[in-house]
Amino acid sequence: MRVLLIDDHALFRIGLQELLERRGIDVIAAVGECHEGIREAELNTPDVVLLDMRMPEMNGIKVLEELRDRRLEMPIAMLTTSREESDVIDSLQSGAQGYLLKDMEPDELITALHEIVAGNTVVAKELTGILAKAVQGDTESTPASNAFSDLTPREREILCHLAGGQSNKVIARNLGISDGTVKLHVKSILRKLQVHSRVEAAVIAVEQNLCSREGTQ
Repeated sequence: MRVLLIDDHALFRIGLQELLERRGIDVIAAVGECHEGIREAELNTPDVVLLDMRMPEMNGIKVLEELRDRRLEMPIAMLTTSREESDVIDSLQSGAQGYLLKDMEPDELITALHEIVAGNTVVAKELTGILAKAVQGDTESTPASNAFSDLTPREREILCHLAGGQSNKVIARNLGISDGTVKLHVKSILRKLQVHSRVEAAVIAVEQNLCSREGTQ
């Protein structure tokens, strides 16, 4: 996996680069200046860009929009301290495939990066409630809110694990099934709920109170 870091905090940037490289991840560049980061993304086409939200010249949303305007389609994930609802929603609406927090555990970060590169949208599990609040009222008028009856018992079970912020690998381990089986169920869930990402499915499940506390363990 080839990663580009764009973050103006030098100590964090250098520390994260060392952490990723110790885990066998190739950090193609770790830069603190937004325009330099955009150039690196164009020149080197990384597998994923990790992007800070708060930077002096351009905020993370502006950098994200600039990368998308240049038709760069690689996954981009925000890595930030911000838990602001507007930042989360704006990032995803602007084309981010991830919204991760800087205080997450290293293993969680590595897992999230692999999920994002695999094509999944990943949001820190602590922020699922924020997303649910943000879409409150919207989901009630969508076909997805009436589609839960189409889910099989196993699909409902897996959806509740998604709502708990679990990755496919963790779900597979918890349920005693293979990663591939989980992926097939997730695809079916997304199709039945008429959504495009596991994050959207998780938000709807939370908003509709589909899962009990026990169901998300």
